[in-house]
This record gives sequence, structure tokens and C-alpha cells, in this order.
Amino acid sequence: MVTDRQVRLLMKLLQEERTLSVAAAKAGMDEKTARRYRKLGRTPSEVKREHTWRTRKDPFSDVWEDVRSKLKVNSGLEAKTLFEDLQRQYPGRFSDGQLRTLQRRVKVWRATEGPPQEVFFDQVYEPGVLCQSDFTSMNKLHITIAKQPFDHLIYHFVLPYSNWEAGTISFSESFESLSEGLQNALWELGGVPAAHRTDRLTTAVQKTGHPEEFTRRYKGLMKHYGLEGRKIQAASPHENGDIEQSHHRFKRAVDQSLMLRGSRDFADRGEYACFLGHLFKQLNAGRRERFEEELKVLRRLPEKRLEACKRIDVRVTRGSTIRVSHNVYSVDSRLIGETVNVRLYVEHLEVWYAQRKIETIPRQRGEGKHYIQYRHIIDWLVRKPGAFENYRYRDDLFPASRFRMVYDALKRRHSQQKASREYLRILHLAATENERSVDDALRMLIAKNTAITADAVKEMVLSGTKPEPVTDVNIAEVDLGDYDALLGDGVVVTC
Repeated sequence: MVTDRQVRLLMKLLQEERTLSVAAAKAGMDEKTARRYRKLGRTPSEVKREHTWRTRKDPFSDVWEDVRSKLKVNSGLEAKTLFEDLQRQYPGRFSDGQLRTLQRRVKVWRATEGPPQEVFFDQVYEPGVLCQSDFTSMNKLHITIAKQPFDHLIYHFVLPYSNWEAGTISFSESFESLSEGLQNALWELGGVPAAHRTDRLTTAVQKTGHPEEFTRRYKGLMKHYGLEGRKIQAASPHENGDIEQSHHRFKRAVDQSLMLRGSRDFADRGEYACFLGHLFKQLNAGRRERFEEELKVLRRLPEKRLEACKRIDVRVTRGSTIRVSHNVYSVDSRLIGETVNVRLYVEHLEVWYAQRKIETIPRQRGEGKHYIQYRHIIDWLVRKPGAFENYRYRDDLFPASRFRMVYDALKRRHSQQKASREYLRILHLAATENERSVDDALRMLIAKNTAITADAVKEMVLSGTKPEPVTDVNIAEVDLGDYDALLGDGVVVTC
């Protein structure tokens, strides 16, 4: 078979040699073949006929119109689904090996007759103009803190021009998380771009009644930093495509780093945060050149950060509780009937009254949760012990497992009313003296297997009795020969 290279060589030799036969011989082809290509003046690839005919009969020619009509009605049908439908309609006619043939036919139909596909347009970014951010879930990476699953999000911030990125650990797509994450990124960046684009988060964009407007708080955040707020269209995550792609690359980098680390468990939140911070520095190290261009045009930061909290005025109920973001928290009973100002942060809330901070409480994640501190209500609960057994938030009044063990033991020895009264006296002692000392006293009384009373606990706490050291439990090595002896003589066990 003559190649293009041989024909090109022949054309060159025809200019140098006196005869066709000599040129053909040097080009490595027959004289008759050389004469033909000299006449054509083209290479074999240029005269090759396109392969437009079938080499075997199409097994789907009789049913293709039916398949095509189904594709026109629902272009999302997969070839395998259509093939299985044909096998049900025509038992024994189509073998599994013919699936690939139908897949090729469907692929050609989609490319030539199917609906047009969505077109993505490459964007050109200018340095320092735009920043993008969004939340991304990290749960599929199976990260644990102290062996416990750590379900969380990352607020992810990216400069599309240089791909510089930063992130903050979050637990919900709340405005407080957005505000803290954005401000953390801007202050780490050391400057402010011209515009900020975000997903259509309800924390930033008004809900369905006013989808075109930003929320008042988000507008305030943008105004504080002089940012132009931009949002993508509904159900159009590709408009925030840079951050979406950055999510993928970032989580892949985290996954790879965890593999190198050899463990997905961290001792505490601080260790995990340091791990992420080090990873961001590694990722940004290779983007220095374009990042330097952005730094030159970024605007200055404001004099101070904007407080990343939501302020709510709440009235304290008769149960000495407040309801904040669909969760219940207890406050000091002296505030019953008063209106307090709650400052809701990402991971905690502050209770203010008369321009003074009264309490700092861990924020509950999700909805329908409660956080009741026994110190807030124990004074009145001791006076009303009958309310304890059926108290809605009773489980919050066991500060440690030993307190629950003692309450169960008291119920076995006494009537319900007396058990509640005795336990509440112990809990009151923990509130007025020291919870750790009371817990140690309970541990010693349980170890001695003696009757537990509030008076006995109080005596141990006030006397300053030091708790006995925790006994280390040593399990002796098991002699497997003892099990062989149980089987009797003449029985041999091979391990």
C-alpha cells in the first residue's frame, strides 16, 4: 500500500531523475502506480473514498422509527432503557451483545437530530474586579473530630482571575456564616475587589416574593465593604461556575491530603482548622504571579469589621426560656417577663439586657433543639420537685452520666416524689458549690455501693474529701489451653 510519504518523495524525484522508472524505484513503488499518482497530482489520503456503507446488516432497521419516535417525545431516554424495552417487545430477537450497536445509533441521533445542548461560554476576568463565594458540604469526606462524625460546610471564597481561595468552617447557610466567611476571606486577602457574586442564597437574596432584591442585611454588608452585590439566575449554578469548579478541586485536594496524612480524624476543631489553613496556603502558592496583579488593584479594607451577628429582641417566657431561630434556650429566671436583646452569631448567641451582656450560650444547629442550663432554674425547681418528672426538657438537667445514674438509683429506692426531691437537692448543690466536686462525690459513693443521699454528698463536698484515683482495669491474658481442656481428652484443636 502506497503512503503519502512515498508519493511526496516521488514528486520530488520526478524533478531530479531523467525517467519515471528510476524515480518510482527510488520511491519504492511500481512504475504503473507512480504514473497514476503523477497524473492525479494528489496523495493517497486525498483520493481515499469515505467509508459510508455498512459492512453488516443493521439489526435495528425495522424498529428504528419506533425508537426514534420515543426519543423525540423524551430525549432523556438512555439507549440501555430502550434496548431493554425492545427485548421485552421482541423476545429472543435482540441479544445483549447488540446493546453497543443501539448505543451508537442513539449517540448519532442526539448529535444530528436531538435537542440542542446547553452552551457554556468561557469568561474573561480582569484582576481585582470579581470575587465569588458559596457553601459546599464536606460530609462525603467522612472527617471526624475525636472519633465522632463532623458534619459541616465550608464557606468557600475565590478570586476568578487568579484562583486565590480561602475558606471558613460553617454549619449552616445562614447570614451569620456568610458574613463571617466573607469577612475572614477579605481580611486575609488584605483588600476588597469591586464586586461579589453569590448563589441565590436566602441569606442574601429575598425569598420568592421579591427574588430580584437583596436582603437588607446583605446590602448592609456589601455597603460596608463597598462591594457591588451580584447574584446568579434561579437554577443556574453554572453562572457561578468558577466557584463550583473550585469546590470540586478543593475537596479533591482535601481528600488527597487526608490520604497522605493517613487519618481523617482530628483531635479537635483547632487541629482541623490548622490543617485547612495549611492546605489553602499550599494551593495558593502556585498562583502568586496573577495574585500579585490582583493585589495592585484591590481597594482598601474599611477601618473595622462589620459585626457578624443578627440582633433579635425576645421576651423571656414564664418557663425562663427564650426562643431563637426555632430553638429554645434557658436564661436566668430573674429575667422572666423581660425583653432581652439576643445577638446571634455563627456558633454562639449572646443575651444582653440593659446594655450589659448577661449570658453567652452555645448555638444549637438545626431546628427544634433546646439548651437548658440547670443553674438558671434550679432554685425554683427545688421548691417545685413535682414538676421535675414530666418536665419537657428534663434530659438537659443531667449534666453528666453519673447524675442520671444516681437519679435512676434513687427512683428504685424511693417514691417518685422523694427521688425527685433528693436528686434536685444534689443538683442544687452542684449549682451552688462545684459541679466537678459533686460529680467526684457521686463517683465515690457509687464505688462504695452505699445509699446516696443529698446530705452524704454535701458532707463529702464540704469536707473537701479528695476523690480516690480512677482504678485502672487490667485484663489478664487468656490461656487458650483452658478451652482445649473443656473439649476433653483425645481432641486436638488446630489453630
